[in-house]
Amino acid sequence: MRLIFVRHGEPDYEKDCLTELGKRQAEAAAERLAGEGIAEIYASPMGRASETAAFTAKRLGLPVQTLDYMHEISWGGPGIPYEGHPWTVGDLMISQDDFDFYGKDWKQHPFFHNNVALKYLDEISTRFDSLLRLQGYRHEGTRYFCETDKDKTIAVFSHGGSGACVLSHLLALPFPYVCTVLPYEFTSIIILEFPMRTGEYVHPRIELFNDTAHMKNVSSGLKFQEKAD
Repeated sequence: MRLIFVRHGEPDYEKDCLTELGKRQAEAAAERLAGEGIAEIYASPMGRASETAAFTAKRLGLPVQTLDYMHEISWGGPGIPYEGHPWTVGDLMISQDDFDFYGKDWKQHPFFHNNVALKYLDEISTRFDSLLRLQGYRHEGTRYFCETDKDKTIAVFSHGGSGACVLSHLLALPFPYVCTVLPYEFTSIIILEFPMRTGEYVHPRIELFNDTAHMKNVSSGLKFQEKAD
């Protein structure tokens, strides 16, 4: 199985839709994805993500299935600097604190202990596992038990925050670390491959990350998230 993650195009956050540039980015992404053999398309319920997905759905003649839990996350909590913005405080943990992510529990760090972002991380992780189970992969610890003999490629259109939650969970990497060292641009393409070895334990592999070649002639640039609300 191959999982393709696509971040939405440049948004008008206030109206929760794509800007004209965002529409051009989404159209370019649709052309780029046309040859990937996508069998199913899923999207966040938020306008900017579902609108981005619609371009690929139209190009491939496929419906868009909504994953209500893949909407953008929120963050923040009492006393947390920078309103608890995971990308900013995660960077501070690395650059200023030299935090040991593998020797200490990052969820107990003051930046995340009471950060509402953890609620979203837990829910998204649990519910995305349910989607993978339907695809024939059962999550156990940091690996997956392959129960399928069918090869399939599915695409998920979502956001920087909810996408980071899934990447953290699937790759067994600390969420603040993923936010800091694995950012990705509007309509960038990320591909994870799950080996198809029926009856065996497997783990996902990064096939492609932050591919923006389709935006060669479309303005792009790395921008972090704004709150869902």
